[in-house]
Amino acid sequence: MRAEAAGTPPWTWRRLLVEPRRLPSVRERPNAHWFAVAAVCVGALMGQLDASIVTVALPSLQKSFHSSVGSVTWVGLSYLVVLVATVTAFGRFADMWGRKLLYVYGFVIFIVASALCGLSPDLAALCGFRALQAVGAAMLQANSLAIIVLVVPRQYRGRAVGLQGAAQAIGLSLGPSLGGLLLAAGGWRLIFFVNVPLGVFGALAALALVPRSQNLQHRGAFDWKGLTLFFPAVVSLLTAISFGASAGWGSPLIVGLLSAAVLLAMWFVRHERSDRAPMLDLTLFRNRRFSAGIASGIGSYLVTFGVLLLIPFYLARGLGLGPARIGVEVVVLPIMFGVVAPLAGRVADQIGARRLTVSGMVLVASGFLGLGLLRPSTPGLVLLLALIGGGLGLFTSPNNATIMGSAPPQQAGMASGILNMSRGVGTALGLAITGLLFTVNGGDQGSTAQAAHAFTTTALVLAGVAGMAGLVAALAPPGPCGGASPREPLSSHAATQS
Repeated sequence: MRAEAAGTPPWTWRRLLVEPRRLPSVRERPNAHWFAVAAVCVGALMGQLDASIVTVALPSLQKSFHSSVGSVTWVGLSYLVVLVATVTAFGRFADMWGRKLLYVYGFVIFIVASALCGLSPDLAALCGFRALQAVGAAMLQANSLAIIVLVVPRQYRGRAVGLQGAAQAIGLSLGPSLGGLLLAAGGWRLIFFVNVPLGVFGALAALALVPRSQNLQHRGAFDWKGLTLFFPAVVSLLTAISFGASAGWGSPLIVGLLSAAVLLAMWFVRHERSDRAPMLDLTLFRNRRFSAGIASGIGSYLVTFGVLLLIPFYLARGLGLGPARIGVEVVVLPIMFGVVAPLAGRVADQIGARRLTVSGMVLVASGFLGLGLLRPSTPGLVLLLALIGGGLGLFTSPNNATIMGSAPPQQAGMASGILNMSRGVGTALGLAITGLLFTVNGGDQGSTAQAAHAFTTTALVLAGVAGMAGLVAALAPPGPCGGASPREPLSSHAATQS
């Protein structure tokens, strides 16, 4: 954000659109960029903690509101569709108005919405406040990686992205256990109220530790027509994916939603190609490293959330384990992800990303092949889950760093938005495809043998998806994790970091 002119004028509402300086004591330190990374990690941990903790509360919400399972799923779906549909737009806003500015306001909106969620009188209000919460989350996610890439020197970029990935893994792994404790202590409302102190801490950390933005674009007109086309396209697609299995993929509702998504997407692409200031700059995808990173990333998110759905069903119906034991078995995957991701980022800074991303997907595919062919008991299953978690950690940090390094600094917010949008799409696909495969193959029939057969089929399909993601990563051009150094401004509007 541009610095204020000398002689600060009286306070006006415009001051709310000016990024404050970080603390002078932080700015003067040679390792100040790591303080900014720490502040971003708070938001990363909080976002994944919220995502995983809410899933634990769905049965309690169903009982509390006397609602159907389908109705309660909108607590998660309303959040997901708004997040995916808006995160790219907020990336574009951030590139014009300031990434720190939107990041801090993202915390503010997330805090207010979380408190409102905890106070919700009924399910409809809760879903509405979850949508508002997703707006804050989109502002956070659209700027987290952008801040890291533009603040951290290129030689440390992979390590920094790895630390952010580790924070996400910690939040993901803490969610089920913390959610269980909060539900036992005071009910489902506490799982939303816990975001308030975390959000306040994150906002203060961002204000104090994150520098003002540089490499901003001109504050031109925003592409509102593009957003008007993009939002319903994403909502139609994700709603169809989420309810296709239960409503029937050939039902008029699902066919209509998918048709609407395709038509709106085609109209959106045509508009973006002709608009002089598009919400989503499609020329970014001409960079093969960027497009390959996004495509393989969608595959990685698909298998990540696919296995997180598949394993609990198999352990419960195939092996007869209880909820507490299932939680202990599954948590090894995010733990291994959190351990490996920072190390992978550090190595990627030295040798480049491609060897690590391809190796990571090979490990993930091997883990799924082992699960599907061996159907091991819990000791072997834990080892294979650790292998999958380690492979995902080996892939994700270098891949994210490659995506962000392939985009021009003045489009870092947009690139970060596209990356996080791909995570949402991959998540929805993973849950939908895994649930469909497990159900179609008899996994929900109650028979142990049928559950085992469904598990094998689904695991082998996920192994194939992981293999395809690895192949796409292998076909990407080689190169370092970073792009242009953040110390080399590429925009006439670059501001001095402060």
